[in-house]
Amino acid sequence: MRLSSSLKLRHLEVFVEVARKMSVTQAAAALGMTQPAVTRALRELEEVCGKPLVEKHGRGIRLSGYGELFRDHAGRSLALARDGVALLRGLDAADGPLVSIGALPTVAADLVPDTLAQLRGGGAPGRFMVMSGGNQYLIDQLRRGGLDLVVGRMPAPEAMAGVEFDPLYRERVAVVVARDHPLAGAVHVPPTAFEDYPVLMPSEGSIIRPMVERMFLEQGLALPRFPIETVSATFGRRFVLAHQAIWIISHGVVRPELEAGSMAALPLNTDSTLGPVGLCVRREHRLSAAAQRFCAALRRACTAQGLA
Repeated sequence: MRLSSSLKLRHLEVFVEVARKMSVTQAAAALGMTQPAVTRALRELEEVCGKPLVEKHGRGIRLSGYGELFRDHAGRSLALARDGVALLRGLDAADGPLVSIGALPTVAADLVPDTLAQLRGGGAPGRFMVMSGGNQYLIDQLRRGGLDLVVGRMPAPEAMAGVEFDPLYRERVAVVVARDHPLAGAVHVPPTAFEDYPVLMPSEGSIIRPMVERMFLEQGLALPRFPIETVSATFGRRFVLAHQAIWIISHGVVRPELEAGSMAALPLNTDSTLGPVGLCVRREHRLSAAAQRFCAALRRACTAQGLA
């Protein structure tokens, strides 16, 4: 059996989507296909591979051991094909192919916008799209070829398969309040502070959540019993300024407010939350000239802001 005559791009698209959704029904809806068509494509791919890729699990399905081994290869192959098509299509555009950037909240507030403004002000050609969101979502989009690069905190080791990380600077978590908050300017944080005022904390599953929990333990502080969990900069900024809340978030998210004086940092030692911020790219992905210019400008911006 010749692989070129039996393996089609549709097979990879179906398998990657089923692996992501762990559901034939949801994969079919996402791909605009019927469930029988998705099932048939999976069976055809299994015939090509000579191994079962999915298996029943309770009322649903899961990847078999063979499917787990194949998942990263299929995802990278599909992403590479999409890269090639996007590159060729983009050659007809005067400004080159679109550069898709994933920006985690820690860099979406000022670093990425300032970098793009610098590029645009300097007249550098390039078409850019910026997507913000949680780390897991953005890295998934990066692997699938939906993004060219992601800027933010280094992902957990288990999320780094097929991804390379280029560090830019190190950043810590900040604990902040509005400038008119009763605790603004306090020399010490009262033990009851996290019960007396609303508290915003990073969501479960976010990169910095374990660091925040460790910080509380190290300093003998009780975790807030009823925090509002969020990594939304827009929501957090509005809530803190309007409702006397304490916000625990990456320093980069609130750097503009701290520099402007609209927020103040509480005197807590956050050294244990220090972690690298940088660029994530797919290993096989060759960045376009415009994407490379963005990365170079981003490094210059880090240096200019005293981050690097």
